[in-house]
Amino acid sequence: MQRICHLSSVHSLTDTRIFFKECQTLAQAGYEVFLIGQHEKDELRDGIQILGLPKAKNRIERMLKTTRRLYQRAVACDGDLYHFHDPELIPVGLLLKRKGKKVVYDVHEDVPRQILSKDWIAAPLRKPLSRLVEKIENYAAKRFDYIVAATPHIRDRFLKVNPRAMDINNFPILSELHLPDADWAAKEKAACYIGGITKVRGIREMIRAVGMTGYKLFLAGRFSSTEEREKARQAEGWEQVVELGQLGRQEVREILSRSMVGLVVLHPIPNYLDALPVKMFEYMSAGIPVIASNFPLWKEIVEENQCGLCVNPLDAAEIAAALELILSDPKRARQMGENGRKAVEEKYNWETEGRKLLKLYGVLFEAGLDRG
Repeated sequence: MQRICHLSSVHSLTDTRIFFKECQTLAQAGYEVFLIGQHEKDELRDGIQILGLPKAKNRIERMLKTTRRLYQRAVACDGDLYHFHDPELIPVGLLLKRKGKKVVYDVHEDVPRQILSKDWIAAPLRKPLSRLVEKIENYAAKRFDYIVAATPHIRDRFLKVNPRAMDINNFPILSELHLPDADWAAKEKAACYIGGITKVRGIREMIRAVGMTGYKLFLAGRFSSTEEREKARQAEGWEQVVELGQLGRQEVREILSRSMVGLVVLHPIPNYLDALPVKMFEYMSAGIPVIASNFPLWKEIVEENQCGLCVNPLDAAEIAAALELILSDPKRARQMGENGRKAVEEKYNWETEGRKLLKLYGVLFEAGLDRG
């Protein structure tokens, strides 16, 4: 049985992409799967052996101490193949390559573009740091056995330096969020937003929009800071918000079943323009329409599948108008939701992406890598 070792110093060990999609797909296919990251203990969960690391107190400790401990546990694990998920683990990946191991780099975000909008990085440093990170990523990518990218846009960037790059999109698991017997008539005339809550993800525009309409907004997720939460609470329209905090996957499913439309109105910053937002496809998977930013890629998906409306994400009045169009016409909303669900069943699902992952691993193991 081949031993696979997934590594993350940043993500929760129950991260949907890493644990529920990739690791579980591999375990179900017969691989021996280990997952190393910040966790309070070692444990076997759903057929996956979790190897825990102490929680870091801050970003610096995580990048220095946690990555060193992770490398030590990875070496002790003696995997046949290592699959890591964070840019800060690039040195770990290179060290494992020096030991003759097969290494896959899973790129969740276009990090150089992401840096350009990071508020915690001083503005004069963002462009030079972005260029430096891109050079480091490109240097390392040439040496890894495969690059797994979360979107075609990221894949195309890495294909320029390594022909062994594949997109494995973070599409929803077909059965996870969908309630086939849900009673549409029982839904509330409410919108939902599920995910990280920040200024650039449109929290202020969403609040103003629901304030203009009087409709309710189910808000599920964690604010990026206490300051951002206080600004949101003081905004006009907050009285229409039902703040739910961070939810488990079953609770997310329940909120989606109660909502009539999902919002994904991210701002037009470089890292988002060519992204494939997980939440948009999760709304579609749950069978509710979406109101999405009018980026060309997103507009193509939404309009081609007739599963929602696209708006200027910086214009609260336009978001409010879209809410009014959908929530005032439940019959139209239901049809849009059914269209989105059909598109997920046909194209945008993890079952399809999981087969791509298994095929990739098959190629790597056919290249003479077998524990026996």
